[in-house]
Amino acid sequence: MAGSRSSSRVPVMAVIGLFFALFATRSSAAQVPLLMWSSDGLPPLASPAAGHITSNEQLSAYLTSAFGSGPHTVLLFLQDKLSKDDFTVFGGVFGNKQDSAFQNLEAAMQSSSSSVTLPALEWSDSSAILALLQEKLAVSPLLVDADTLSHLSVNTSASNLLLINLPYCTGLDKSCKKVLHDNDEIIGKVLSIMKDKNVPYTAIYTGLQPSRVISETSFSSQPAGRSLLQAVVPDVKAPIMFNGTGSGPCIMLWAQNLSVSLSSTSEWTDLAAQTPSLTGSLCNNSNSLLVLSYENFTLRFAMSQRFFPVSGRNWFTLDTVQLEASGLTASFIGSRNIYAPAEYSFHCQSVTSFRDTLLVPNNTNQNTTQWRLNFVDFQIQGFGLSNGTDFSYASDCAGFFTPGIWMGLVTSLLMLLIFVYGLHMIMQLNTMDRFDDPKGPSISVPQTD
Repeated sequence: MAGSRSSSRVPVMAVIGLFFALFATRSSAAQVPLLMWSSDGLPPLASPAAGHITSNEQLSAYLTSAFGSGPHTVLLFLQDKLSKDDFTVFGGVFGNKQDSAFQNLEAAMQSSSSSVTLPALEWSDSSAILALLQEKLAVSPLLVDADTLSHLSVNTSASNLLLINLPYCTGLDKSCKKVLHDNDEIIGKVLSIMKDKNVPYTAIYTGLQPSRVISETSFSSQPAGRSLLQAVVPDVKAPIMFNGTGSGPCIMLWAQNLSVSLSSTSEWTDLAAQTPSLTGSLCNNSNSLLVLSYENFTLRFAMSQRFFPVSGRNWFTLDTVQLEASGLTASFIGSRNIYAPAEYSFHCQSVTSFRDTLLVPNNTNQNTTQWRLNFVDFQIQGFGLSNGTDFSYASDCAGFFTPGIWMGLVTSLLMLLIFVYGLHMIMQLNTMDRFDDPKGPSISVPQTD
């Protein structure tokens, strides 16, 4: 999600093009890419999971941190249409810098102090990004071009929003690559003028709407065919976030499946496919409670953090998970197995209450002893959210020494012992210290009849 400045000589557009290709998604939601760089510096932004679509709320939270204080001059290069395919097709992905249609953009991002790349920004309206910048900067946009900007006096003591509109190919007169190359020349000219004026700036390059929208229905109508080498990227759901009294989220949870069952024979119900209500959730510096209320079920995740003198740091634990259904409540203890440093998140591929139990049942009620929980690809964090939009570094439940590693270590140790034993036997071989004299009398052995 975020790209930082690098000293590598590989063309930036090649990296961005491959980055967009790797983060391609089959979601039917319309998306536009967004590139952002600054001459002064930008707040860090963590990289997302593959297929992640940045929501307008996440972008708004990041712009708040970027433009939170002081005046800013923002250059908004707003192209009529733009998609990540434009970078992968026309950006010189295979390292041919001369073939790239974004040479000035590449040079600008490479020379900037920091940059941010959003390959898939949720798109809903053509004026969304402009309205969002107006809100954050509290100024109206000023439509300019390169010639106008060269004669414009920019007041750096106040915020400025300079809008530069860029066309897109229509297929009538110019090829898309030619149009994008001309737009890149305009970007280079504008940035050169800002450099000559010695005005610090933050530049954003995005589109009014996507140039290519790939609907998921187009895939379902195609025959499956031979799919051995096909890579299928599943849709990635947004994490569940609860906003406390502060400015951003204080609890985050994500799971591929949140399955519950009220008996060993009943069917599983996946709650992750439903949208919960977070009423009743709370968080502070020592305790967090996430309440997920669904139509027929309620899940409560109670977490706490405290200081451990032995390790010299704060740790958080998932104390209990409660499942409420039909007026009954089952409680499961997780504090003995589910824990992590307070500034980390906790992740586990499988969290269950019935197999390799990380959640231990703590309810003697006869009606709830058969209740079961099964969380797949589970990640939760109740404290120390760094940027308010992504999980912190994850402490995983998987042990380092897997059965395969143990087998390799034991086999290697056995072969080492055999080698050492053989070497020891060789070192114990000694030559004879006395030999027969060939010039002396021979040894005769008398024969008897």
